[in-house]
Amino acid sequence: MPRVKRGTTHTKKRRSLLEKTKGYKWGRKKLIKAAKTAVLKAGVHAYADRKKKKHTARGLWQIKIGAFAKEHATSYSRLIDSLKKADIALDRKILADLAVNNKEVLAKIIAEVKK
Repeated sequence: MPRVKRGTTHTKKRRSLLEKTKGYKWGRKKLIKAAKTAVLKAGVHAYADRKKKKHTARGLWQIKIGAFAKEHATSYSRLIDSLKKADIALDRKILADLAVNNKEVLAKIIAEVKK
């Protein structure tokens, strides 16, 4: 079996790894072993934080909707419950956007639900 040296492949792999670690501190930006670990951990944290971002956004939507509901003499939970009972299928993202940008529209929706 012929010998394969893999010079260019090896160099390209290292170069791409070190490009990913650009801006890291200490040896993690220039030492291959440390850079591999740093990139792996960065990927794990990035994946987890994408999930955490969604969780945080939902909490923020709930706060915005709750604040608007308090202005209209109801609570967040009562508002969501009455929307479900009235078969109004607006998710929390849309409701939060309406609470911030189109207060009149959301006020009309709440008035309709209270009837």
